Amino acid sequence: MSALNPFVAEIIMTPFNFSPKGFAFCNGQLMPISQNTALFSLLGTTYGGDGKSTFGLPNLMGRVPIGAGQGQGLSQYDLGEIGGLEQVTLTNAQLPPHIHTIKTRELSFPAGAANNSYNPLGNYMGAAASTPLYATSAGSGSIPVKANIQAAPFHPANDPVNNMQPYLTLNFSISLQGVFPARQ
Repeated sequence: MSALNPFVAEIIMTPFNFSPKGFAFCNGQLMPISQNTALFSLLGTTYGGDGKSTFGLPNLMGRVPIGAGQGQGLSQYDLGEIGGLEQVTLTNAQLPPHIHTIKTRELSFPAGAANNSYNPLGNYMGAAASTPLYATSAGSGSIPVKANIQAAPFHPANDPVNNMQPYLTLNFSISLQGVFPARQ
């Protein structure tokens, strides 16, 4: 149908900030059954309400509509079902396992007898454990260097991760009146 002659319960998208005459925003609001009997007969309490005096309109604020049913190899989605999250806090169990391999080698520096030099320029590491650190010539000794490499285990900082697909915000409105849809 068209917006000029819509079906009852037809949902339209609009790029402006109001619902057209005869429509209401799809924002989950409760409607009186007594004033919207045709719409209630189609929606029932699928989207809320007590079914005695009120019923709810679909709430498409912050939601992406998907088709009801089950496609081949897909999950079952029932009419009115809501799901998904705008943000997710990941746990360690949800992260893929990974390993950082570190190759270790013995590392040595040429060293000579320490001879009262504090200047590293043009000098070598001194082997003696005295105050002066550098020697003017390389000797046959070496200073073994040992490393203890540790990494803290990764723990998510409990900060939520954005889970939203790219989006453009429009308004969804549902027709409160119009042509009652015939079943096939």
